[in-house]
Amino acid sequence: MNLVRAMKSKLPMLCVGIFGFAAMTAPAFATTAVTTTFTVTATVASVCTIAANALAFGTYTGSASAVNTTVTVTCNQSTNPFNVGLNAGTATGATVTSRKMTGPAGATLNYALYSNSALTTNWGNTVGTDTVTGQTTGTTADALTVYGSIPAGQSVPPGAYTDTITATVTY
Repeated sequence: MNLVRAMKSKLPMLCVGIFGFAAMTAPAFATTAVTTTFTVTATVASVCTIAANALAFGTYTGSASAVNTTVTVTCNQSTNPFNVGLNAGTATGATVTSRKMTGPAGATLNYALYSNSALTTNWGNTVGTDTVTGQTTGTTADALTVYGSIPAGQSVPPGAYTDTITATVTY
């Protein structure tokens, strides 16, 4: 009976010892969480590209001649709207309202550039005055038609005549 009583009195101590040992060997769990924040940034650049096709009048015989070509602009959406201007060209004395192609021995052949098919709206280079306004979706190009005209009745030496126009997109 003493043995049974001794075992009963030692049993709670034995259980506490086993469970206490198990508690000491179990992993500890954090009771406090630490957090931080960080900033995420990006910059979207305003970008436009411009391309132009040649404007070829062909052979001038003294009669009026009218042709057209395209200037293509693509901008990302943050740059809409845009303006396209066409300068006076490279010939001496040319202006945006009286453009000139240069030919043999410095001879010039007059021509004009317009923004409408009726050939009544001059296409110049001053934003808000004589440029063409457009808008793109950012994924497709906006093709603008340039209408060219050579007036009839010019008496010029035969040969090749050329000019170079600079198209500028302002956004």
